[in-house]
Amino acid sequence: MAEAHQAVAFQFTITPEGIDLQLSYQALNQIYLSGVRSWKKRVSRMKNRVIKGVYPASPSSWLFVAIGILATMYMQSDPSMGLIAKIQQHLPLSLHVSLSSQGQTMVSALVFSTLLWLSLILALRFCLKLLLSYHHWMFEQHGRVSNTTKVWVTLMRLFSRKKPLLYSYQTSLPHLPVPAIQDTLSRYLESVRPLLTDSEFQRMTNLANEFESTLGHRLQRYLKLKALWATNYVSDWWEEYVYLRSRGPIMVNSNYYGMDFLYVTPTSVQAARAGNTITALMLYRRKVNREELTPSRVPGTVIPLCAAQCERMFNTTRTPGVETDVLQHWQDSEFVAVYHRGRYFRLWVYRAGRLLSPREIEYQMQRILDDPSPPFPGEQKLGALTAGDRIPWAQMRQQFFSSGLNKKSLDAIEKAAFFITLDDEEQGMKGNDPAGNLDRYAKSLLHGKCYDRWFDKSFSIVIYKNGKSGLNAEHSWADAPTVAHLWEYTLATDAFQLGYTEDGHCKGEVDLSLPPPQRLVWEISPEVQAQVCSSLAVAEALADDVDCHVFPFRDFGKGHIKKCRISPDAFIQISLQLAYYRDRGSFCLTYEASMTRLFREGRTETVRSCSKDSCGFVQALENGQTEEECRRLFRLASEKHQNLYRMAMTGAGIDRHLFCLYVVSKYLGVDSPFLHKVLSEPWRLSTSQTPVQQLELFDLKNNPDYISLGGGFGPVADDGYGVSYIIVGEDLINFHVSSKHSCSETDSHRFGAQIQKALQDIMALLSADAKTSSSSKGTNQPQSKKLH
Repeated sequence: MAEAHQAVAFQFTITPEGIDLQLSYQALNQIYLSGVRSWKKRVSRMKNRVIKGVYPASPSSWLFVAIGILATMYMQSDPSMGLIAKIQQHLPLSLHVSLSSQGQTMVSALVFSTLLWLSLILALRFCLKLLLSYHHWMFEQHGRVSNTTKVWVTLMRLFSRKKPLLYSYQTSLPHLPVPAIQDTLSRYLESVRPLLTDSEFQRMTNLANEFESTLGHRLQRYLKLKALWATNYVSDWWEEYVYLRSRGPIMVNSNYYGMDFLYVTPTSVQAARAGNTITALMLYRRKVNREELTPSRVPGTVIPLCAAQCERMFNTTRTPGVETDVLQHWQDSEFVAVYHRGRYFRLWVYRAGRLLSPREIEYQMQRILDDPSPPFPGEQKLGALTAGDRIPWAQMRQQFFSSGLNKKSLDAIEKAAFFITLDDEEQGMKGNDPAGNLDRYAKSLLHGKCYDRWFDKSFSIVIYKNGKSGLNAEHSWADAPTVAHLWEYTLATDAFQLGYTEDGHCKGEVDLSLPPPQRLVWEISPEVQAQVCSSLAVAEALADDVDCHVFPFRDFGKGHIKKCRISPDAFIQISLQLAYYRDRGSFCLTYEASMTRLFREGRTETVRSCSKDSCGFVQALENGQTEEECRRLFRLASEKHQNLYRMAMTGAGIDRHLFCLYVVSKYLGVDSPFLHKVLSEPWRLSTSQTPVQQLELFDLKNNPDYISLGGGFGPVADDGYGVSYIIVGEDLINFHVSSKHSCSETDSHRFGAQIQKALQDIMALLSADAKTSSSSKGTNQPQSKKLH
């Protein structure tokens, strides 16, 4: 271990004869190699800064500009129109003395070439920013592309020919625009119309009109001022007020989870699965640090998405505070923190600047599994502090973990690259009760035992006794697509790149001289132990109340939906509206997360999926309208949903704008009945799609069993549902449903059954249309009948 090496590398004793130096050359060599690795990383960062700083040009393009200028001058022509001569006149006196006239001209030409090159780069970046600000293409129908969009596509392909680094596009991405306040209010009233009675809607309309005519424009001016000054007018406030200032438990309420493969487990050896998983994660971190990852793009296009969320993926923790938490990020970390049977360990994954092999990490993890030492007093359930309320944890941290042994051990966890739990349970679908096993698997990843995860870490990996894996992610630093990208790479690298031996162990050799993992030492006082018990009670009550249901829907998938010329996401969202109406007998405010990463530092926007059109379709279907009328209403609802999604993606959403107006009103100390009403409305149906971003890594045609289960989250409202879904391949959709047992009106399994029936009923409706169309070609007689 690096600390131990530094402790013994240099020792001295004072004797009557003088000072006797004792050097450990092996330890000094390892320190030297670690330093070399650190300097290599610095050089790499410096090189990447230059490359992305001149993108979409390249550093070598300076040479072409300089040669072109010099060649033109050699032909007795002045491409600078006298500027080179002006530059020569202003050269330092020392150059006039030391250089000949020809040399001065050469230096002046190179200075001019550099200035011209920088000007061309700025012009190219400005053009790229203009191109990335064009979003009309998203609203055009397939097959009806305008000439403007065709020219735009051609230019975007030209700009995208050079391979970019991960952050190459960052400075070229447009800023999130502030919508006109009239447009936001109009869209808001339209969204709530199907949820309110006539009198309620009239009251809300009056509140909106009063807000617009009095306070609204004043708040809007402050917001526009912030938009001019800040990179993104939403993201910092969203991170702080929605996530970091929340004083309740982040477990279940904020953190979310990701699952392993559905049908297969690459190995049943727990330590081996940990070895490959850690290696894959560290390889991904290396790609992030070197910016070797290809920037994420809008699926099927060359349009880049903001990569800012990758910056705090590793070496990051959320530290508690009395008023607000703080995200802390460290530049690098050569170790991970491990929890096993109530003990915490620090495991160094680098030695002398070299990443340990998967087999060596497996060897180290097996040492932890075989370690018979008992937990220190109060250590076993210490993680419960991160699962309970934030204020008690902040107070305990300040009072008992700010110095001494506790601080050193806490630093080892918080500064680790990430956190790993070697769970002593077995999870997965296999067994006598596959459906129930999936539900238990979800609950285990969402909250575990409430003390065997470190919920403050950016993400925590869980490796189960039977080799199954999963993760739990803290939400404030990034959204699910960023974590999903990491997890896809990890699963694919684990299974297909690193692989295992025939007996399930990691590949590679083992250096048996590796020092053992370091036990973290704690001095847990009775006051801390009492607070641990209190936080654990809060967390267990929350965990016991969560009702999780996970199920794969295999009747059809994206392929069949697309044959009906319907957006798969719109199909699923309208199905959720139908399912909720059948489950509760009414409609509700529905939250669907959409990304705004087309803009710099963009995060999410809300798509209000419950629209007048979707409600109209559901009511028509339930009231026995003709199939033809139901299909017409369904297509209207689908088009409406797609348009809402596009508007949210392009900065014309509703909720983030109103949220920021509310924050400004609080800063100004003014109250708005309208904004208070809007932001207090409960989201009884909160939904999110987990996108599959790297399907090519899995090759589902040759490896059909390596299907991801996706992930899920807890319910947002006490009397509502949380629904996450992932569309895998062409024939499978995985659903994760959550609710609370304490609400008598919700039941995750019942709602899951309603979702499946809604999907089947809508597909039957659309399939009947296809059959009718094919038969009408022969008879030319339209059919119309009712659904029962």
